[in-house]
Amino acid sequence: MQTDDRRAADLEELGLTNYEARVYLALIRRDVFTAAEVAREAGVPRQRVYDVLEGLIRRQLAVLHPGRVAGYSAVAPDTAVERLIEQQRRSLGRLERLSSELARELTPTFDSGRTHTDPLDYVEVLRDPADIGERFARLQTTAERELLSFSKPPWFTPPENLAGLEASARLHAAGRTVRSVYSREVLDDPALVEVMHLFVDAGEEIRIADELPLKMIIADGSTVLCDMPDPVARDSATTSLCIRHPSLAEALQLAFGAIWDNSLTLAEALKDRQPTASSEPEASKDAEPDPSQA
Repeated sequence: MQTDDRRAADLEELGLTNYEARVYLALIRRDVFTAAEVAREAGVPRQRVYDVLEGLIRRQLAVLHPGRVAGYSAVAPDTAVERLIEQQRRSLGRLERLSSELARELTPTFDSGRTHTDPLDYVEVLRDPADIGERFARLQTTAERELLSFSKPPWFTPPENLAGLEASARLHAAGRTVRSVYSREVLDDPALVEVMHLFVDAGEEIRIADELPLKMIIADGSTVLCDMPDPVARDSATTSLCIRHPSLAEALQLAFGAIWDNSLTLAEALKDRQPTASSEPEASKDAEPDPSQA
């Protein structure tokens, strides 16, 4: 049975249906079958066997023997296979001609479509925090020359940002630029300060600004991912835009540079936060002379 299944599958590869393959394999087992006999032998429904036999006859794979009870027989396997292959060749030739004509007809439409650009096809809108975090990690992972970022709460990725650490180390080792400006409020969180030191150790340059207008990362001077907090909805609601546009990236690089130049280094910002040394207690005023000692 397994052999018949394999042979039926091979015949299907040559263009027969499953029923046609099974009926042909039944027909080769003896000289002549009636329709009822071949239906039982092939395991094909009786009501379908006549259509299947007519299909094999049209393909010249079976022969009808008219009589009071019609009989059917198979043509020799080598002849049947050659005829199936020839049918496949003719079909392939038709498909080749059709494909050539179709490609020729569709090419002008394709070429004209290249001149049309959707004005927003380079803007991707992200609202789900998981999607935002995934895109942020991908930009860092794929950056090849430069990463510039504004960082401020709230965070949509784990503070340790392993993808960012790896990107900082990789780009620094290649002599590339990795710079981040953080808002001063991050200095209130000792854990975040520790993370920033890890980034510095990896090769990232960090500065601290009093305020930042938004969260943003610019990758390779061509792609910008920035958050647009919802001014009406709850505080955590935000929409992120991923924009692939070198001109916009260039303009935002200038804005980044202006804030960078006017920000403190991490060391300076931390030193600036340290409380000043307590002044020495004022010397007590000279005591009034003790009259008894006058």
